[in-house]
Amino acid sequence: MTRSDVTDFDVVVVGAGVAGLTAAVAAAEAGARVAVAERAPRGDAGGNTRHTEAFLRMKSIDEVSDDFEEKLLGDFQGHPDPGLLVESLRDPASWSAPLRSLSVADQRVVATLTERAGPTLRWIAGHGVRFERLATAFLTTSTTRLMPVGGGLALVDALTAAAERLGVAFRHQTTARGLLRADGRVAGVRTSRGELRGRVVLACGGYEGSAELMARYHGRGGRLTRPVARGGHYNKGEGLLMALDAGAATAGDFAYFHAEPVDPRSGAAEAAVFSFPYGILVNRDGRRFADEAPGPVDAWYERVARRIHAQPDGIGYAVFDAGCADVPNLSAAVRTDRPPVAADTLEELAARLGIPADALAETVAEFNRACPDGEFRPLEPDGLATAGLVPPKSNWARPIERAPFHAYPVIASNVFTFGGLKTNDRAEVLDTDGDPIPGLYAAGELTGMYYTNYTGSTSVLRGAVFGRIAGAEAARR
Repeated sequence: MTRSDVTDFDVVVVGAGVAGLTAAVAAAEAGARVAVAERAPRGDAGGNTRHTEAFLRMKSIDEVSDDFEEKLLGDFQGHPDPGLLVESLRDPASWSAPLRSLSVADQRVVATLTERAGPTLRWIAGHGVRFERLATAFLTTSTTRLMPVGGGLALVDALTAAAERLGVAFRHQTTARGLLRADGRVAGVRTSRGELRGRVVLACGGYEGSAELMARYHGRGGRLTRPVARGGHYNKGEGLLMALDAGAATAGDFAYFHAEPVDPRSGAAEAAVFSFPYGILVNRDGRRFADEAPGPVDAWYERVARRIHAQPDGIGYAVFDAGCADVPNLSAAVRTDRPPVAADTLEELAARLGIPADALAETVAEFNRACPDGEFRPLEPDGLATAGLVPPKSNWARPIERAPFHAYPVIASNVFTFGGLKTNDRAEVLDTDGDPIPGLYAAGELTGMYYTNYTGSTSVLRGAVFGRIAGAEAARR
């Protein structure tokens, strides 16, 4: 019998991004027989992890950032029942079903992520990945970051190699379609190539690659987004649907996704335009619609991208003049492989962008009149703010007046969806009564942790931490 004929395993992992691979390696290290079902062919496997730089919100390989827990728990989660929140202060063993299944950030999950981040990175480093503090596309920053040398692809390559050395059986071009259940437990997955039996770790990403689910949860605006990278196109949401069918509870905000401003003309992974704080943003009508520079770009780009998404046809234009050439290393903040739209006059620029020339000229003139005198400090919030302008520009406000002019079209791409499965600190999927579903674990983007604003550089980290936990727990049980 060949490995491809085997269908009985101890642990079946769905997905081969960072969450799935850490789960597979951890389970195999614990002595389990492990299979990984991955929709993509081998050369494209790895989901979003394969295409990201994999920023990590760490001060060092052993310490998370100073604001780590504060940002995750401070994310606005609506107005939950205060009676339930009071109950949450008691012994978790006494919690009611509504509290156990409540869609809010679980403090125990966040604490586990904080405590296990460093040890998990050390463990990954033991499999051949180096972590360093490297340059990012953010010219202004609000936190500390590490990155794996070689980005997310280095994680995928190293962990895949480790898994194969440990005897993990990979089933590429194999899509999980549903959960197998027996005697009240999850007992495996039904796939496009037959059944794989064992305890299940779902690590197959969100639903940004599904037009139907994007329309279901995000309405008409769902069709105006696209995955930020090719890996997201493989994320069709089957993991979410099969778990919901098994009675899973949810967490995270299904009305939102992690938005990144990208050039829609480009097919490159993460063709981001992070330079917009040094210009102005206008919509198809030639009008400004957002404060382009509320603070450091790494902390605010998502919220600005959401404003872009809300504009007609979900598109905006970042407009600059020749003066932006004095911003140090500005080209590093532009990741698109397409050149800007350039012109010698604003009228010509408007014509090339397909927006009303008179409206753009009026918008620029109004903006220029509101710009103050003062020192321009491009690498830190400088308080150089407009006066009497709505919406304001809070930093780096300088007139747009020196030819040549140029612009980038910008849309809000979908990095990953916020709504997902509710899990506990052992990566067990909880049902709608707040109890673990026997035999079912989940990690990564499929799980809900974020609500209105993504805590930057934590997604790969949570995938790695809870993937490792899920694999070890599934193997142990």
